[in-house]
Amino acid sequence: MTLLSHLNWRYATKKYDPAKKVPQPVLDDILEAVSLAPSSNGYQPYDVLVVTNPAIREKLRAAAFNQPQVTDASHLVVFAAWDSITEDNLGKVFDRMAEVRGSSESLAERRKSALAGFAGKTAEQNFQFAAQQAFIGLGFGLAAAAELKVDATPMGGFDAKAFDDILGLKELGLRSVVIMTLGYRDASGDWLVGLKKVRRPKADMFIEVK
Repeated sequence: MTLLSHLNWRYATKKYDPAKKVPQPVLDDILEAVSLAPSSNGYQPYDVLVVTNPAIREKLRAAAFNQPQVTDASHLVVFAAWDSITEDNLGKVFDRMAEVRGSSESLAERRKSALAGFAGKTAEQNFQFAAQQAFIGLGFGLAAAAELKVDATPMGGFDAKAFDDILGLKELGLRSVVIMTLGYRDASGDWLVGLKKVRRPKADMFIEVK
């Protein structure tokens, strides 16, 4: 099957079968795709939490307007952006670059320039930048799940502050941005499963600037 075939197969699953679990190797492949997602300058300014604890997920479900996917899916994935970009967290990125590629004068200059650039912005501006990068990771996770025939639901309908409190994200310098559930559909109880996919006509959506 082609990528487009996989994307046509997927939909935002509303009802999961709680008895069906995503095998660890399959989950690992989806998370690897998230890890390989591009980000601005390769900074990857977000963390990904994989929540399996039932008690915590019950609390998160209450903070997500009681949407059943949060507890019924095999796994709950929370994308949490850095609440600011600092010398500490961005410095670790450049340390990793130096470890993998080797230290160089140009890398040192890039590090200095990047830190100065983010220091000139507010914490909220830096958070919004980080949040945008997290959504790219989400997209790659959704595409990988579709290719592996794992149902996935991207969800923005939740109380981010409540999620942050429940997961202790403030202490980690993180803020929740978007969530993704992974598992296998219960077709008998999902009102959306049989409906045709609706998208805007490409002629209306895409604008060619010549």
